[in-house]
Amino acid sequence: MRKIQYNFVLVHGMTGGGWDWKTIDNLLSKDGHAVYRPTLTGLGEKVHLSTPDIDLTTHILDVVNLIKFEQLDNIILVGHSYGGMVITGVMNQLHEKIRHVFFLDALVPDNGMSAVDITCQFHNFPIKDGLVYPPWLENKNASERDLPQSFKTLTEKVAFNNKEARQLPATYINFTPQALVKRERSSNSSWQRAEKRGWTIKTLDSDHNAQRSNPEALKKLLITF
Repeated sequence: MRKIQYNFVLVHGMTGGGWDWKTIDNLLSKDGHAVYRPTLTGLGEKVHLSTPDIDLTTHILDVVNLIKFEQLDNIILVGHSYGGMVITGVMNQLHEKIRHVFFLDALVPDNGMSAVDITCQFHNFPIKDGLVYPPWLENKNASERDLPQSFKTLTEKVAFNNKEARQLPATYINFTPQALVKRERSSNSSWQRAEKRGWTIKTLDSDHNAQRSNPEALKKLLITF
């Protein structure tokens, strides 16, 4: 029987870029899926466009316009970390194009919430000239390709008020060591919102960047829904 093929749209997290999903891209492409991994404005190879005026709307439009100009449908929309904010906005605008949504260790906002509303630690990150510098940028074990990001992307509130968008099938996957799953479930507000919405909940024994540390296991989860 011929496998159903999908258009995967992979949205990276804060400070990252499409480059971070190359391995997952290769794994999914081998199965015959089409994979798109946009880099959000001001990050990765688009660093030359970085300004403090970039906001969440800019990043949502990066993905919305990709879908429109590539004329995609039958989409598996995937957001990692901060990417959960972005794909929420995409869902709100293009629900009819989307088959399934994956939130990977991602922020899950309600209508009218910003990233800083969900995670107060963002307020503690250094900000210089309108750009936020999270601590992992200074971590020698982190990728040197991660870059500072406009703080406005974290403070703008997202719209998620489309009834059809809220009915899209979705899976929330939390990346955490198995020994910490119980604690994470009780303290993670994004997990709790996903659970309240009746989404499928899964966990992956991994650090926050499973796309780097555990790509094979992550790929298997992305084709199971």
